[in-house]
Amino acid sequence: MAETRHKHLTNLTPSSLTQRPVVVLVHGLWMTGVDMMLLRFRLRQQGFVVKQFSYRPVRCDLLQNAVRLNRFLLKIQADTIHLVGHSLGGLLIRSLLYNFPQQRPGRVVTLGTPHQGSHVARFFSHHNPLKHLLGKSIPALAGGVPSWNGERELGSVAGSLAVGVGRVLRDLPVPNDGTVAVHETELDLMSDHLTLPVSHMGMLVSARVAAQTGYFLHHGHFRKDSEK
Repeated sequence: MAETRHKHLTNLTPSSLTQRPVVVLVHGLWMTGVDMMLLRFRLRQQGFVVKQFSYRPVRCDLLQNAVRLNRFLLKIQADTIHLVGHSLGGLLIRSLLYNFPQQRPGRVVTLGTPHQGSHVARFFSHHNPLKHLLGKSIPALAGGVPSWNGERELGSVAGSLAVGVGRVLRDLPVPNDGTVAVHETELDLMSDHLTLPVSHMGMLVSARVAAQTGYFLHHGHFRKDSEK
Protein backbone atom coordinates (compact mmCIF):
# COMPACT_ATOMS: atom_id res chain seq x y z
CA MET A 1 0.00 0.00 0.00
CA ALA A 2 2.79 2.43 0.92
CA GLU A 3 4.63 1.66 -2.34
CA THR A 4 1.49 2.26 -4.40
CA ARG A 5 0.89 5.56 -2.66
CA HIS A 6 4.53 6.59 -3.19
CA LYS A 7 4.29 5.78 -6.91
CA HIS A 8 1.12 7.82 -7.20
CA LEU A 9 2.76 10.85 -5.60
CA THR A 10 5.87 10.66 -7.76
CA ASN A 11 3.70 10.73 -10.87
CA LEU A 12 2.36 14.15 -9.92
CA THR A 13 4.25 16.77 -11.91
CA PRO A 14 4.56 20.40 -10.78
CA SER A 15 2.15 21.44 -13.54
CA SER A 16 -0.48 18.93 -12.42
CA LEU A 17 -0.16 20.11 -8.82
CA THR A 18 -0.88 23.71 -9.79
CA GLN A 19 -4.12 22.60 -11.42
CA ARG A 20 -5.48 21.68 -8.00
CA PRO A 21 -7.44 24.51 -6.37
CA VAL A 22 -5.34 26.73 -4.13
CA VAL A 23 -6.51 28.03 -0.76
CA VAL A 24 -4.85 31.13 0.66
CA LEU A 25 -5.24 31.55 4.42
CA VAL A 26 -5.25 35.04 5.94
CA HIS A 27 -4.70 35.30 9.70
CA GLY A 28 -6.27 37.73 12.15
CA LEU A 29 -5.12 40.50 14.47
CA TRP A 30 -1.96 39.88 16.56
CA MET A 31 -1.37 36.63 14.69
CA THR A 32 1.33 35.52 12.22
CA GLY A 33 -0.20 32.52 10.46
CA VAL A 34 1.42 29.93 12.71
CA ASP A 35 -1.94 29.74 14.48
CA MET A 36 -3.48 28.38 11.25
CA MET A 37 -1.07 25.45 10.95
CA LEU A 38 -3.60 22.76 11.85
CA LEU A 39 -6.20 24.27 9.53
CA ARG A 40 -3.63 24.24 6.70
CA PHE A 41 -2.95 20.57 7.33
CA ARG A 42 -6.64 19.61 7.35
CA LEU A 43 -7.42 21.54 4.17
CA ARG A 44 -4.51 19.82 2.42
CA GLN A 45 -6.06 16.52 3.43
CA GLN A 46 -9.19 17.62 1.58
CA GLY A 47 -7.29 18.01 -1.68
CA PHE A 48 -6.31 21.68 -1.66
CA VAL A 49 -2.93 23.31 -2.20
CA VAL A 50 -2.72 25.64 0.80
CA LYS A 51 -0.65 28.81 1.13
CA GLN A 52 -0.36 31.24 4.02
CA PHE A 53 -0.37 35.03 3.67
CA SER A 54 1.12 37.07 6.50
CA TYR A 55 0.79 40.80 7.00
CA ARG A 56 1.11 43.59 9.57
CA PRO A 57 -2.35 44.38 10.94
CA VAL A 58 -1.17 46.90 13.54
CA ARG A 59 1.40 48.88 11.54
CA CYS A 60 -0.47 48.96 8.20
CA ASP A 61 -4.07 49.80 7.41
CA LEU A 62 -6.48 47.54 5.55
CA LEU A 63 -5.82 49.01 2.09
CA GLN A 64 -2.04 48.77 2.47
CA ASN A 65 -2.37 45.13 3.43
CA ALA A 66 -4.81 44.53 0.55
CA VAL A 67 -2.15 45.81 -1.85
CA ARG A 68 0.32 43.30 -0.41
CA LEU A 69 -2.22 40.47 -0.57
CA ASN A 70 -2.95 41.27 -4.21
CA ARG A 71 0.77 41.07 -5.04
CA PHE A 72 0.97 37.77 -3.19
CA LEU A 73 -1.91 36.31 -5.20
CA LEU A 74 -0.46 37.45 -8.52
CA LYS A 75 2.55 35.19 -7.93
CA ILE A 76 0.44 32.03 -7.50
CA GLN A 77 0.10 29.76 -10.52
CA ALA A 78 -3.41 28.36 -10.33
CA ASP A 79 -6.71 28.64 -12.15
CA THR A 80 -8.75 28.71 -8.93
CA ILE A 81 -7.78 30.54 -5.74
CA HIS A 82 -10.04 30.28 -2.70
CA LEU A 83 -9.62 32.67 0.23
CA VAL A 84 -10.10 31.85 3.92
CA GLY A 85 -9.77 34.56 6.54
CA HIS A 86 -9.91 34.43 10.31
CA SER A 87 -11.35 37.45 12.13
CA LEU A 88 -9.67 40.59 10.72
CA GLY A 89 -8.36 38.41 7.88
CA GLY A 90 -11.90 38.14 6.53
CA LEU A 91 -12.16 41.93 6.41
CA LEU A 92 -8.85 42.08 4.58
CA ILE A 93 -10.22 39.68 1.98
CA ARG A 94 -13.25 41.92 1.51
CA SER A 95 -10.98 44.93 1.03
CA LEU A 96 -8.91 43.00 -1.51
CA LEU A 97 -11.93 42.01 -3.60
CA TYR A 98 -13.36 45.53 -3.48
CA ASN A 99 -10.13 47.27 -4.49
CA PHE A 100 -8.74 44.54 -6.76
CA PRO A 101 -11.83 42.74 -8.12
CA GLN A 102 -10.10 41.10 -11.10
CA GLN A 103 -9.09 38.00 -9.18
CA ARG A 104 -9.20 34.42 -10.42
CA PRO A 105 -12.32 32.38 -9.61
CA GLY A 106 -12.68 31.08 -6.08
CA ARG A 107 -14.87 31.06 -3.01
CA VAL A 108 -14.44 32.85 0.31
CA VAL A 109 -14.86 31.55 3.87
CA THR A 110 -14.58 33.86 6.86
CA LEU A 111 -14.08 32.51 10.36
CA GLY A 112 -15.25 34.67 13.26
CA THR A 113 -15.04 37.80 11.11
CA PRO A 114 -16.89 40.85 12.49
CA HIS A 115 -18.53 41.91 9.23
CA GLN A 116 -20.83 44.27 11.13
CA GLY A 117 -17.96 45.79 13.09
CA SER A 118 -16.53 44.57 16.39
CA HIS A 119 -18.02 45.59 19.72
CA VAL A 120 -14.78 44.60 21.44
CA ALA A 121 -12.67 46.67 19.01
CA ARG A 122 -14.87 49.72 19.52
CA PHE A 123 -14.41 49.35 23.28
CA PHE A 124 -10.62 49.14 22.83
CA SER A 125 -10.59 52.18 20.53
CA HIS A 126 -12.16 54.37 23.21
CA HIS A 127 -9.46 53.62 25.77
CA ASN A 128 -5.99 55.03 25.12
CA PRO A 129 -4.00 52.24 26.78
CA LEU A 130 -5.86 49.69 24.65
CA LYS A 131 -6.37 51.33 21.28
CA HIS A 132 -2.65 51.12 20.48
CA LEU A 133 -3.03 47.35 20.46
CA LEU A 134 -5.30 47.66 17.41
CA GLY A 135 -3.12 50.19 15.58
CA LYS A 136 -4.20 51.02 12.05
CA SER A 137 -6.81 48.26 12.02
CA ILE A 138 -9.21 50.28 14.18
CA PRO A 139 -11.27 51.72 11.28
CA ALA A 140 -11.75 48.29 9.71
CA LEU A 141 -12.70 46.58 12.96
CA ALA A 142 -15.09 49.41 13.81
CA GLY A 143 -17.06 48.69 10.63
CA GLY A 144 -15.27 50.80 8.03
CA VAL A 145 -15.05 48.14 5.32
CA PRO A 146 -16.54 48.50 1.81
CA SER A 147 -19.90 46.78 1.36
CA TRP A 148 -20.06 43.25 -0.04
CA ASN A 149 -21.53 42.98 -3.57
CA GLY A 150 -22.26 39.26 -3.44
CA GLU A 151 -20.58 38.55 -6.79
CA ARG A 152 -18.46 35.84 -5.18
CA GLU A 153 -19.74 33.01 -2.96
CA LEU A 154 -18.95 33.73 0.67
CA GLY A 155 -19.63 31.54 3.67
CA SER A 156 -19.37 32.94 7.19
CA VAL A 157 -18.65 30.76 10.23
CA ALA A 158 -19.49 32.04 13.72
CA GLY A 159 -18.64 30.60 17.13
CA SER A 160 -20.94 30.38 20.14
CA LEU A 161 -18.49 29.25 22.85
CA ALA A 162 -17.83 32.42 24.89
CA VAL A 163 -14.15 32.04 25.74
CA GLY A 164 -11.96 35.08 25.03
CA VAL A 165 -11.18 38.72 25.79
CA GLY A 166 -14.81 39.70 25.30
CA ARG A 167 -15.80 37.96 28.52
CA VAL A 168 -14.65 41.01 30.47
CA LEU A 169 -17.26 43.12 28.62
CA ARG A 170 -20.65 42.52 30.16
CA ASP A 171 -22.47 44.11 27.24
CA LEU A 172 -20.97 41.92 24.49
CA PRO A 173 -24.09 40.55 22.75
CA VAL A 174 -24.82 36.85 23.15
CA PRO A 175 -24.30 34.38 21.68
CA ASN A 176 -20.64 35.08 20.96
CA ASP A 177 -17.33 33.27 20.59
CA GLY A 178 -15.67 35.20 23.41
CA THR A 179 -14.52 37.96 21.06
CA VAL A 180 -17.05 38.39 18.26
CA ALA A 181 -20.84 38.20 18.58
CA VAL A 182 -22.66 35.82 16.24
CA HIS A 183 -24.74 38.63 14.74
CA GLU A 184 -21.52 40.55 13.94
CA THR A 185 -20.49 37.73 11.58
CA GLU A 186 -23.57 38.16 9.40
CA LEU A 187 -23.22 39.90 6.04
CA ASP A 188 -25.71 41.05 3.44
CA LEU A 189 -25.53 38.94 0.26
CA MET A 190 -23.42 36.20 1.86
CA SER A 191 -24.08 32.74 0.44
CA ASP A 192 -24.33 30.82 3.72
CA HIS A 193 -23.88 31.23 7.47
CA LEU A 194 -23.01 28.62 10.08
CA THR A 195 -22.75 28.79 13.87
CA LEU A 196 -20.70 26.14 15.67
CA PRO A 197 -19.92 25.63 19.40
CA VAL A 198 -16.34 26.90 19.20
CA SER A 199 -14.46 29.91 20.57
CA HIS A 200 -12.81 32.64 18.52
CA MET A 201 -9.38 31.01 18.57
CA GLY A 202 -10.72 27.49 19.04
CA MET A 203 -12.22 27.51 15.55
CA LEU A 204 -8.70 27.38 14.12
CA VAL A 205 -8.05 23.99 15.73
CA SER A 206 -11.54 22.58 15.29
CA ALA A 207 -11.79 19.57 12.98
CA ARG A 208 -15.44 20.40 12.39
CA VAL A 209 -14.67 23.97 11.30
CA ALA A 210 -11.96 22.69 8.94
CA ALA A 211 -14.35 20.13 7.45
CA GLN A 212 -17.08 22.72 6.94
CA THR A 213 -14.60 25.18 5.44
CA GLY A 214 -13.42 22.64 2.90
CA TYR A 215 -17.00 21.60 2.15
CA PHE A 216 -18.00 25.18 1.38
CA LEU A 217 -14.96 25.66 -0.85
CA HIS A 218 -15.94 22.53 -2.79
CA HIS A 219 -19.71 23.10 -2.97
CA GLY A 220 -20.55 26.75 -2.27
CA HIS A 221 -22.57 26.01 0.89
CA PHE A 222 -21.99 24.44 4.28
CA ARG A 223 -22.85 20.81 4.92
CA LYS A 224 -26.24 20.39 6.52
CA ASP A 225 -27.14 17.55 8.91
CA SER A 226 -29.09 15.81 6.17
CA GLU A 227 -25.95 15.60 4.01
CA LYS A 228 -23.77 13.83 6.60
